Amino acid sequence: MIQKANPKVGIVSLGCAKALVDSERILTKLRAEGYDISQSYDGADVVIVNTCGFLDSARAESLEAIGEAMAENGRVVVTGCLGLDEAVIRNDHPGVLAVSGPHQYEAVINAVHQAVPPAHDPYLDLVPPEGIRLTPRHYAYLKISEGCNHRCRFCIIPGLRGPLVSRSAVDVLEEAECLAEAGVRELLVISQDTGAYGADLNHAQSSWRGNPIKARMTELAAALGRLGVWVRLHYVYPYPQVDELLPLMADGKVLPYLDVPFQHASPSVLKAMRRPADQERTLERIAKWRDACPDLTIRSTFIVGFPGETEEDFEGLLDWLEEAKLDRVGCFKYEDVEGAPANDLPDHVEDEIKAERWERLMELQHGISEENLVAKIGRRLDVLIDDVGTDGAVGRTQADSPEVDGSVHLPGETGLAPGDLVTVEVTDADAYDLWGRVRD
Repeated sequence: MIQKANPKVGIVSLGCAKALVDSERILTKLRAEGYDISQSYDGADVVIVNTCGFLDSARAESLEAIGEAMAENGRVVVTGCLGLDEAVIRNDHPGVLAVSGPHQYEAVINAVHQAVPPAHDPYLDLVPPEGIRLTPRHYAYLKISEGCNHRCRFCIIPGLRGPLVSRSAVDVLEEAECLAEAGVRELLVISQDTGAYGADLNHAQSSWRGNPIKARMTELAAALGRLGVWVRLHYVYPYPQVDELLPLMADGKVLPYLDVPFQHASPSVLKAMRRPADQERTLERIAKWRDACPDLTIRSTFIVGFPGETEEDFEGLLDWLEEAKLDRVGCFKYEDVEGAPANDLPDHVEDEIKAERWERLMELQHGISEENLVAKIGRRLDVLIDDVGTDGAVGRTQADSPEVDGSVHLPGETGLAPGDLVTVEVTDADAYDLWGRVRD
């Protein structure tokens, strides 16, 4: 008797790391039910497209990805943020099998079942304890909550993903423990608002390893720090309790790295954005953070050309950046997003002015970043290896998050493997990357 082949599912995952985690959870469930994962359109019985709908450019990219999947395969299930606008999807691609919104895992699974039923009952050994992941084996994203309670005028995330919904501390820690036991060397903690973790649960306690743990950022970070892996915190809104994390970083419990979405420095622009507007006090806090943890790396993102932003506002932002000397900075030119309140604000900035301001900000930050990195020449740093080729290896320091920050290049180091943790003496630097050699 010839055994029937397992049905195969392909996936296209767009957007942010939080959407990537959604894709991993969907694949984990399907793999546990006996589905195989296809790396190509023509090898799949059905294709899932996990979309992004945050910016108009992202919406266009998502619609294009759906169209490509329809053309190449024809049996397509759509999910993710753009899925909240089913009419737009079906207007362009009426033949899609099903449409669902973000983190609606069961709806996706049910749609796949309808398209191609599982071949047999699931067995636990079809999937590893840490689940199916789309990242390399040595690092993983750890999502601790969904949604957001803020109402920033430029953002539609609360409408797409709903209000803050935190996972229990034990749920997060058990997943993290499985990942660490599977060989993950770095956990990247993500959410829409990491600093607010557990507020919706009234910071309820749960038990992990026989000890009570509050669903609160400080306590969760301390517990994660006991797993013996790098713990990196992303999307940390600058609440007062962020100050509590600095001793954990100084003591090596979690990485000395903060990803804080400041967005701007002008009080008037921040007020228009509905963001905290006391940036002078923020500079004082940054100085105190660095006093408490001298090796602290601060990454942030900014928006230029927000409606009503004047040249004086922008110059104030440049002055603030000159004083803050942040290590890593991303910058976006404001664009209208369907459904965002900022669309209706007066005094929209012309595209040419946005582009010019973006260039000036990035030029300033280029010099700041280069100065910060050149200062590391001669230092010995821990480096986590990401890739090894015929010419050498590439890795990251504790100051570098994958995909968004810089790298460390190690020419000639071909005897290493991804996931290795080595000591490197820095020999050269530019505005983004370091070069070095391995030392014992």
